[in-house]
Amino acid sequence: MSEEAESERPAAVSERPPVRENVREERVSLRPRRRFGRDVAGVLACIAVVLFARASLADHYVVPSGSMQPTVEVGDRVVVSKAAYGLRLPLSDWWLTRWSEPSRGDVVVLESPEGGTILLKRVVAKPGDTVTVRDGALAINGVKIELEGHVEDLDGKIHDVSLEAGGGPDFGPTTLPPGRFLVMGDNRGNSRDGRMFGLVDGATILGRAVKIYYTGGAFSWKDL
Repeated sequence: MSEEAESERPAAVSERPPVRENVREERVSLRPRRRFGRDVAGVLACIAVVLFARASLADHYVVPSGSMQPTVEVGDRVVVSKAAYGLRLPLSDWWLTRWSEPSRGDVVVLESPEGGTILLKRVVAKPGDTVTVRDGALAINGVKIELEGHVEDLDGKIHDVSLEAGGGPDFGPTTLPPGRFLVMGDNRGNSRDGRMFGLVDGATILGRAVKIYYTGGAFSWKDL
């Protein structure tokens, strides 16, 4: 009996090391998986931050048409503050909070009422205004905005206006209801704008264009 017991002890001891090695190998093999998981989570977090920033804070656009000439030329690149009027829930039309409304003279980007394109236009009238457009010139609340030397002053926002292609279609007089804005291009005779497609809902205004950062093949930093 004692000899059998002694012969069994080495066998029992010899079986333990393989078990410990297996556990060690499993622990080592789990480390790369955990590291990979952390890396993936970090990349996804960065993507989420970028998407949130572009959808809710700031973005840039390439101008495809001449409807805002001479202020903005075809191919210009503009910086847009999407937080100019409030904070929007990313990838939706829902506002988390609003702290201001578009003002007369603001250059804005908005969703076209006629399709899925993005437009660059100027706000020329806001809710409560009674507006008339004749030969490209505005009259707001009975006060005509003179175009002296093709320069327009909308609440202190001074900008050039082009009438080379005429003044475009007349409009109004119309009193704007709550939440509605009239937007027009500075190229009055070559702009499809609110005179054709009507007043726009403020919820479709995505942000305010604040700078031209690239124009004429060179970098710039021009105020809008």
